[in-house]
Amino acid sequence: MDASAAPRVAPPPTRQVRAPLSLARVDAAVSRSAGAIGIVFFLQSAPVLISQAGTTQPVWTAVVVSLLVLSLLGALIASLLKRHVQLANVAFAGVFLIVMLSWPFAVEDPLPDSPWFYYLMTVATGMAAIGLSVQSATVYLFAVPTLYAVLRLTERGGGLSPLKASLDSVYALMLGGAILILITMLRSASSHVDIAQATALDRYSVAVRQHATEAERVRVDAIVHDSVLTTLLTAARAETPEAKAFAASQAAAAIAHLREAAFVTPDDGSVVRIALVADGIRDAVKQLAAPFTVSVARLGPRAIPSVAGEAIHAAAVQAAVNSVNHAGADAQRSLQITDRDGALYVEVVDDGVGFDPTRVPRERLGVRVSIVERLANAGGRAEIRSSPGAGTTIRLRWPANGPGAAR
Repeated sequence: MDASAAPRVAPPPTRQVRAPLSLARVDAAVSRSAGAIGIVFFLQSAPVLISQAGTTQPVWTAVVVSLLVLSLLGALIASLLKRHVQLANVAFAGVFLIVMLSWPFAVEDPLPDSPWFYYLMTVATGMAAIGLSVQSATVYLFAVPTLYAVLRLTERGGGLSPLKASLDSVYALMLGGAILILITMLRSASSHVDIAQATALDRYSVAVRQHATEAERVRVDAIVHDSVLTTLLTAARAETPEAKAFAASQAAAAIAHLREAAFVTPDDGSVVRIALVADGIRDAVKQLAAPFTVSVARLGPRAIPSVAGEAIHAAAVQAAVNSVNHAGADAQRSLQITDRDGALYVEVVDDGVGFDPTRVPRERLGVRVSIVERLANAGGRAEIRSSPGAGTTIRLRWPANGPGAAR
């Protein structure tokens, strides 16, 4: 019976799950809406700004208008590019607060009418809700209208009565509160959807991997039965030089079969989140005899094939074990995991005794097989930098190609 004829059970079909609601999609929609609405509100305030231009110092007006326009455009561009969205929204909220607090000092001819920047107060509280935590956004929501009312009570702010000064403030507080509640509820609901989807995908991936592992076990069992056992029986019966030579050739073929089986991982289509891969590496490194300084950058919900996740995990742990065994007792060791430019990176670094990678004997499989070849078979790449007395740096990357690939 040939090993290739071993029964194979097709893995269950995979399906790309797309969440109808996710935190990333909600944040993108809210931030883009806030940026666009902010531009519209600023354009609506333009006639009032022009009519009140003579009541404030010209330099102050030019500076604050430029800052508000730039921060509004920055928030809109950041939302479209999906980069630095929180920072851009916080920047506008901060600029608005500075404009409001500096306004009484720039007023030359106080007016009882609402100042032009009042029309942007709701935009500021909304952007604060996007860029800040719920607690900080709540403080901003109450602080800004309250400070506005206090400024309107002063002589340079218009000298209004408490009732008139509080009307605009209460309106802005109510509208900003509704926006904050809406954003908080949408984020909470989408976060629960993300968690539920991630849990379902994790369980599905585990089930698929268990199925694939069982199918692979059947294949390896067939190889052992057809190749290894046959070779052992042939070697036991070999008495003549020709029979012994034939047994040796069979043994070489059996070893080749086993080696191939060790590096052929079934492509079952399952995925694993990079955060779980990082957690597995970090937990494994903590169990080693020597301490590591572990640094894990903020990892999003992105998932990679389970084959790649297993290869990166195995290669990273093997690199850490090699460092513990060979770098020396006094070596300082670190492990860093990052996700950038669409690739997952793992770096294992020590300042130990080092070695010459070109002079590692072929029978030493820890680096060549367990790290380099294992990751290459999964579509990744391992880069080893070391020299005697200069420490060792092992950099793992998946996928091997694309932006930022090591050359």
